[in-house]
Order: sequence, then C-alpha cells, then structure tokens
Amino acid sequence: MDNMKCLKSTKTGNIIRISDEQADRATSEWKFIPKSEWKAQFSKAAPEVKEEVVEETISEKQLKKKKNAR
Repeated sequence: MDNMKCLKSTKTGNIIRISDEQADRATSEWKFIPKSEWKAQFSKAAPEVKEEVVEETISEKQLKKKKNAR
C-alpha cells in the first residue's frame, strides 16, 4: 500500500486521507493533520451500546431451575 497522508480543509473542516503524491499537489486550502484526528471522526459516528449485566444470586438461580423443571 502506498504511503498515505491525512489532510483537513481549512474552509469546510472535511478530513480526507490520500496518497503522498496527491497530498503534494493539494491546494493551499488543505493542511496536514495527524492520523489520530482522521481516525477520531469514525469513532464518534459509532454510538457505544452498553449492556447491563444482571447478576443473580445462587438462590435466584435455584428458584429458576425449580420453576423450569415443573
């Protein structure tokens, strides 16, 4: 894979990832940014879903087994 660079538009704030050759030809509208900033835009888009873990006591488990056995 070719070496890639991350650029951010000073006008719109859009972030792109392009090859070194394309980055060298980019207009003055674009400035170089770290790859971590490019990656951050994707982590915001995926909402975090937290699942609650309900722990049961031993007696609750035993009651469930008895009810299911009936």
